[in-house]
This record gives sequence, C-alpha cells and structure tokens, in this order.
Amino acid sequence: MNKNIDDIENLIQLEHLRDSAPPTNGGGLGLFANLVKVLGSSTKTNDKLEALVNYFALADNKDKVWVIALFSGRKPKRAVNTTQLITWCIEVTDLPGWLFGESYHTVGDLAETIALLLPETISSEQQHESKPLYFYIEKFKQIEKQDESVKRKFIIESWEQMDQNERFVFNKLITGAFRIGVSQKMMVNALAKFTSLEASVIAHRISGNWDPSTTTFGELLNENPAITDYSKPYPFYLAYALDEEPANLGDPDNWQVEWKWDGIRGQVIKRNNQLFVWSRGEELMTEKFPEYSCLKDLLPDGTVLDGEIIPSIDKKPLPFALLQTRIGRKNVTKKNLQETPITFFAYDLLEYNYEDWRNKPLSERRKQLEAIIRPLTTPTIILSPVISFSDWNELAELRQTSRENGAEGFMIKRKSSLYQVGRKTGDWWKWKIDPLVIDCVMIYAEKGSGRRSNLYTAYTFAVKDGEKLIPFTRAYSGLTDKEFAEVDSFVKRNSLEKFGPVRTVKPELVFEIAFEGIAASNRHKSGVALRFPRINRWRKDKKPDEINTLEDLKKMLEVYGTKPQS
Repeated sequence: MNKNIDDIENLIQLEHLRDSAPPTNGGGLGLFANLVKVLGSSTKTNDKLEALVNYFALADNKDKVWVIALFSGRKPKRAVNTTQLITWCIEVTDLPGWLFGESYHTVGDLAETIALLLPETISSEQQHESKPLYFYIEKFKQIEKQDESVKRKFIIESWEQMDQNERFVFNKLITGAFRIGVSQKMMVNALAKFTSLEASVIAHRISGNWDPSTTTFGELLNENPAITDYSKPYPFYLAYALDEEPANLGDPDNWQVEWKWDGIRGQVIKRNNQLFVWSRGEELMTEKFPEYSCLKDLLPDGTVLDGEIIPSIDKKPLPFALLQTRIGRKNVTKKNLQETPITFFAYDLLEYNYEDWRNKPLSERRKQLEAIIRPLTTPTIILSPVISFSDWNELAELRQTSRENGAEGFMIKRKSSLYQVGRKTGDWWKWKIDPLVIDCVMIYAEKGSGRRSNLYTAYTFAVKDGEKLIPFTRAYSGLTDKEFAEVDSFVKRNSLEKFGPVRTVKPELVFEIAFEGIAASNRHKSGVALRFPRINRWRKDKKPDEINTLEDLKKMLEVYGTKPQS
C-alpha cells in the first residue's frame, strides 16, 4: 500500500519534472537535445532561428545532415515498437502497468513519459560524453532485424548513458514522432545565414530523393553541386487565404484567376528521359499513378510542371474521396484505372528545356505552358483553365458555382508574379467558398495530447435518426482555449460511462461542424465520411432537439458527395 502511495506521488511530480529539466551537457545528441528544448519551449521566431544557426555552427557535419532530414520530414525507420519501449521502461522503473498508463495519459506523449519516469543515472552537474546523433540513427538500422534481446540491451544501455533531455529526443527518434516547433522555412533561413547560399536555393537542394545516410553536408549544400538527382522537385509556392473583398486587389486585368481544385498538389518532372511525380509533401508518387507513364514520351525533356493530381472523366473532376481509394492501394488494378482515372491539371511551368523558369512572370510561364500542353491529346494531362471575367462582382457570382465544377473556389494570381518559395503574401491568393455545415450534439469526449493532455478536447458528434442519436464524425479543433475549458468542465460533471480513455456524456451541447466534402462510407455507422471536419462554432443558442438529422446528411451526400467503390 505504501508503495502505491509513493507511486501516485511520483505521478503528481510529472508535471513539475517536465518543465524543470536542466540543459544537457556536451555535443552530439546532447547538443541536438538542447536545440529541441529551445525550439519546443520558445515562442519567439528569432530565438528559434538563432538556436538553429548556433547548432549548425557547432554540430558534427553528419549530424547536421540528419537534422536537416528530420526537420524536412525524413524519419529513420522504426526499429523498436511502442509496446517494447513501454515494457522495458516498466522493467527499469519497477512501476505497475496501471501507473505507467496513467502517467502516459497525463503527459500525453510516450517519448516524454518514458524520459520523465526513468531513474536519473546522470546528474545535471555531471559532464558526460554524448554520442553523435548519427550514431544512434545508424544503430537503429543495424538492430532493426535483430533479436528483441539485442534491441532491449541497446535501448536500456542507451537510457543509462543519457540525461533526461537526451532520453526525450532519443525516444522521439525511436517512435518517429518528431513534431518540433520549427518549420522547414525556418530551417532553410537558418542554413542561409550559416552558408552563403540563397534561401530559395537551399530549399531546392534539400528537396527530392536524397539519402541522409549517404549524402554529406558538403554535397547537400555545396555552392556548385553537380546535377545528379534528376528527380529533384522545386519547393512549392503557396497562397494565403483572401480575407478581404477581391475588389481591394485593384484592376482585374492584373490578375489571373483559376479554379482551386480539390486534389493533391504535385509536380510532374521529365528529365534525362525519365518521369517523376512528386506530391507537395515530398512523396515520390510515380508508381501510384501508372497512367502518367505516357507523359515520358509526350513532354519535352527538361520540363517541370506544377499542378493538381485529380481523378477526372471528360475533363471534369471527380470527388477527392475517389482519389483516396487510389492512394491507399499498393497495387493498382485495371478496374481501378477504369473507375478512377487520374488526370494532371497543369497550371504552372517551373522548368523548361532544363532552364529554371521560376523568375519569369506568370504571364510568360502560362504562355509557354499552353504551348506545351494544348497540342497533347491524352486525357492524362490537361491545361487547368483560366477563368474569364470582366469585374470582381462577376467573379463573385461565378464563385458560387465552384462545387458544381468540382472546385473549392478560386486561385487569384498576379500576372506579373514570380514563382516563389513557401507561403508569401501579396501575389497569390486562395478565395475559397464557404464550407458545408451541420448542427449536431456531442456524445463522446476524450482527452487531447501535448498541452491539452489534461483536458477533454477530442469529441465525437451525432445527428438525430428518429429517437436515436447516430455518431457521424470526430473533431478536436475550432474552439478557443476558454471554450475548451468550459467543455472540459461539462464533460467532468456530466460523464455517463467510461470506456478506456473515452467518456460518454449527456447529449446536451450543440455544435456546428464545418467540412469541405462528404462521401458515402461503408465503414461508418452513419454511412458517410466527412472531409476536414472541424468545430465551426458552439451553438449555445440551440437545444439538442434542434440538431440536424441523418436524413439531412444523406441529402448533402446526394448533392455534394460520392458513392464508395470496391
């Protein structure tokens, strides 16, 4: 009994331990741990930027390459599963399983929970040698297919040689859950300050299909590299949402307007007589879309196109849900190709005849793009049309037809604009239509993660079907911190049942859920699945008996949705 009391007291200390961990000594993994601590705790962009520049100035070159890789989405393959980590942590700490579970639920992050619970073997004042970051990543590869006993020995011995901060990043590397408060743009800016290269050049260099295990820092950021990776895409130019009347943009003649398609942003690259298809998330997707293979013979060599990957028939886009059925398949069948043909809607030209065209105005890029695409007769690639309009009022009326044209609204681009890197304000805007909305009631609640790990912030919602409530979607964003606290208080006072971490609550709180699309689904009890659901507002003005019905959802499905495919 006394042991359990001590265990509970230890659990209470977790919150204090989380915020009081001292800086790590030394270089190697310790230097990286210090960087992660600054990036995760600082709210000032300049402080984060300075921390990154300092890291690149002090770190081992092989470690620098891996940090660039990690912060640009390249994760080492997981060598140890979470069940093994939990088991070994419980063994080392001699904690009961239930207490580990409660600790994990309190902290909300497995890597951090383990780092907090493990006994201190190195004091904050004790200087110790910290192995390089690359040592651990290479070791993960070595033990990936070895016996569990080998993995267990390496993990536990590594924990014993680390302080709390190092254990945290070590565990993050193992679990592959690196969500550090730094954008790729910030990392690029830090590298630009550290090197003599332009940020746009660096952004291009770190994209593509390079391997951090075999690429050196010099090869990656050399001022005059040899062109060896013919697949390398360009960084995407992103638009800001238009939050004012388009008339404020000035003369309509200065702007090019296109449909904003609901697909996957991508680049089609033809170089060295090879074809490559990249997504905006820097995933090489060539094999997923075999219909694009014909473009290898149709596009001129040294061409890079920006556009949208969309399922379509007769140049008319099909719902995004159909694209999802293609993405998730390892093997694309003849039936898939017939039922969900994929088209590339091209709307920009980034490279022509191996020349970078990004610094040419959009009007010139568009003219050459049309010259490339219009002679082609394949349905695999089409020219995304430019919208003709005389004034902004006419464009506003056309915008109301977006859904029936398979679009989310308009893209408004300045004709003189260059193709920039990342999200810039001023030249490219997205003017989306209002989302679909439906009123519903919350029936289940679950605690969040991270800073919301002690609050119920993840909810399941239901609509009416006669006298029954039918769950149809989950959402965990859209409320203010104050509103989340209010809902949390309601959940704690009105819980009816407990199923693991989930609480059934009295169906009294009404919310308006916004979403971008709706599709038929055999996997959900409601028969529908929503695209990008989020809480639009808390309807305190409505009572539970005023919510929408399952029939309302099905009517939306008939108008805006699509049917499931086998």
